[in-house]
Amino acid sequence: MPPIRTLVVDDDDLTRDMLREVLAREGHEVTLAADGSEAVQRLDLGAFDLVISDVQMAKLSGLELLETLARTHPETPLILVTAYAEPAVAMDAMSRGAADYLTKPLDLVALRATIAKALDRRQLQRAHRELSREVLGKRSLIGTSPVMIELYKQIAQVAPTNATVYLFGESGSGKELVARTLHERSRRAAGPFVAINGAAPTESLLESELFGHERGAFTGAQVTRHGLFEEASGGTLFLDEIGDISPKVQAQLLRVLQEGEVRRVGSNQPIHVDVRVITATNRDLAAEMAAGRLRSDLFYRLSVVTLEVPPLRARGDDLVVLARHFAARHSLELGRPVPELSEAALDILCHHSWPGNVRELENAIARGRDVPRQRDPAERSPAGGAPRAARGGGRRRRDRRGLADARGPAAPVHRQGPRAHRAQQDRGRAAARDRSQDAPADAQGRLIALDLALAPRRIRRDSVPRRRGGMPHRHER
Repeated sequence: MPPIRTLVVDDDDLTRDMLREVLAREGHEVTLAADGSEAVQRLDLGAFDLVISDVQMAKLSGLELLETLARTHPETPLILVTAYAEPAVAMDAMSRGAADYLTKPLDLVALRATIAKALDRRQLQRAHRELSREVLGKRSLIGTSPVMIELYKQIAQVAPTNATVYLFGESGSGKELVARTLHERSRRAAGPFVAINGAAPTESLLESELFGHERGAFTGAQVTRHGLFEEASGGTLFLDEIGDISPKVQAQLLRVLQEGEVRRVGSNQPIHVDVRVITATNRDLAAEMAAGRLRSDLFYRLSVVTLEVPPLRARGDDLVVLARHFAARHSLELGRPVPELSEAALDILCHHSWPGNVRELENAIARGRDVPRQRDPAERSPAGGAPRAARGGGRRRRDRRGLADARGPAAPVHRQGPRAHRAQQDRGRAAARDRSQDAPADAQGRLIALDLALAPRRIRRDSVPRRRGGMPHRHER
């Protein structure tokens, strides 16, 4: 393990020597500075893992050094020590970002504990930043299930070629991410990756988007516009929902694939483009061709290579890995601590069929972290039975004289202890799992169950116990 590089700053010779001797025995590589100004010079020459500084010094005080360190070396923790225990100074130091504040004479046990805490916090901050870069960075395929390993192998074989690729898979399974991975691992990785959905509202809109248009080509065409094929030249065009395009656009797309050129709407001038085309759909293109809704020559052009993207239910343990990834990603985007999914939450996730695949899972995790928790009716009763409102009775209201009104007999209300609360939680989670298994089509119920499993819980405290007759206790009168 490398030594801990520590800078000790103090204008007292005895304190500096004492700290050097103590820290050297603890495995620190100690550098000394007689004041804040000299400390800044030391910091300019090299980085340190820790800085321990006096507060009051003739040249550049400890608080001024703290401000300089925050600008130049924000990752380095600074512990301030002083012979004057002034609460206002301590609060000011902590508000400016000091790791801790100690008073002289130093308690060596407290000093060791403070150093350990400061270094641990530094390590956690580094790990958090690395995790943030990893999770919030470029999206990539995740999973080690057999079907995904097979898909990775196929991607590795197909990516370096210029062959058109047809991706088949259910909605939400990650087809666009597969297309992006093919682009990033191809020779066209430096070029653009352009994605468009073929299910455009109108045929003319999709035609204009793909091939561009000249000024005045139609009403509203006030300027010449380049199409997405031109924008993707030198790179990859991903055309999703290819089964929804019209016969006219199919013919124009076939010409691009055969001739490598496009014509803008309103122009007869061909424009050469160098584009790799990747298409995707959740339909069976062979069946679409047999039904006459897709040109056979276009089908054979598009399906030079066919890759099937597996649904989430076929990916086994990848579901848990993805759930944890989405929970971490979503929390880091919001600046929140990364959560640990409970066993109850994972159990609910694993018992759902996920017809919306990875997209549905990501949305469910986001909803479980964001949306205010909706209480399950089964949880509203301390006994796990019917809700309070359905059981009738309840506490009586009293008039100003403290007497109960005449709304019928009142049932005794008891304070709920920790064991009863845990039992109530277990019953609510069991009920949520039962609903998830028995009613797979009830998406709202599943999401509420996931909310209950992910959201933090609060112990519900009822009012103080009352006597059976409804009269208040002596201390309530």
